[in-house]
Amino acid sequence: MQTLRELYKIGRGPSSSHTIGPERAIKAMKERFPKAEKFTVTLYGSLAMTGKGHATDEVIIKTAEPLECEVVFDIQTPCDRHPNTMDIEVTEDGKIVAKQRVYSVGGGTVLFEGEKAPDEYCDDVYELNTFSDISDYCKNKNIRLWKYVEECEGKEIFYYLDKIWERMKITVHEGLTCSGTLPGGLDTQRRAQYLYHQRHIDESMQTRENRLVCSYAFATSEQNAAGGIIVTAPTCGSCGVLPAVLKYMQETRGFSDDAIVKALAAGGIIGNIIKCNASISGAECGCQAEIGTACSMAAAALAELFEMGLDQIEYAAEVAMEHHLGLTCDPIGGLVQIPCIERNAVAAMRAINALSLADFLADSRKVSFDTVVETMYQTGKDLLGSYRETASGGLATHYKRKRSV
Repeated sequence: MQTLRELYKIGRGPSSSHTIGPERAIKAMKERFPKAEKFTVTLYGSLAMTGKGHATDEVIIKTAEPLECEVVFDIQTPCDRHPNTMDIEVTEDGKIVAKQRVYSVGGGTVLFEGEKAPDEYCDDVYELNTFSDISDYCKNKNIRLWKYVEECEGKEIFYYLDKIWERMKITVHEGLTCSGTLPGGLDTQRRAQYLYHQRHIDESMQTRENRLVCSYAFATSEQNAAGGIIVTAPTCGSCGVLPAVLKYMQETRGFSDDAIVKALAAGGIIGNIIKCNASISGAECGCQAEIGTACSMAAAALAELFEMGLDQIEYAAEVAMEHHLGLTCDPIGGLVQIPCIERNAVAAMRAINALSLADFLADSRKVSFDTVVETMYQTGKDLLGSYRETASGGLATHYKRKRSV
């Protein structure tokens, strides 16, 4: 599996696959072809069908500057290997000198055809890539998951995760200070600030927890939808889950930044396992691959934060994913707003629920985390294409019908 630096990335929203990935691809091509005069970029699959809503063309053109850049949306040609496919044609001295196919495989990771195939990016840093094997290793050495991360990546990974945590907190703060309407044409109102300040008249502790956790998730997700700076956790569309639960627990339980960073490391292992053995791409496996993964990462991070055992950490992550199985990705207008923002809040609360269940029921679990990851991947492959980030099914189409009446 790859470094956690490839899972947690600081970048601009609203989509890791549709903005961060294409941006990285164009930057790489500019470095490879310093004499280029023009790029012609053809988008296929989900990139083409929801690229306008995600502002993919705007990101590509801006990143290519000062080069001339043309973006073509091809919604007809099928994608053989990955639904987020793009071709970049390079022109020098009036002649086409190169054409490169690139896959944006989720979380901002891009793969160049001929250099590494889409199913071969589980490499480099972590030799073990299943929870079963990692858990056995940690149990044999009597170490926690965060210590396993340190063994594989060195202590410097925690300096990086420190920056990740700081950025998460900044994004929550920025989101809580903003109001108004999100861009894109849906007239979606920012609601994080309202949730944060609007205390219920007879608010119980549980209601307050739900309100605050949701406000933090909304704050981050709204910043993402507005094209703000966020952390992929594991994607832009699911960036609000992990910071919401960790910030709430730090504020209410007094956990140190050091403890939070170790929790991020444990959650990162969960995200990496899913990315390596299944997918974190909504275009490939539906929203279960994004929100489901984010919920699993958050549940595992919380379990690490409370110093639960490895079996409890596994159960928390498994429960969080199992009950997102089959979740479709059907963004209205191709925008990362409806239902995406609310889903981050719901998943954050579900992560806390998974933590509670793990505290009581881990010793009676029947399904392993590795099994639910395998199930999620197969379920995602079985989903119709209209439910995999194409905005051509589900809420995306029913909302249009309702609006047109």
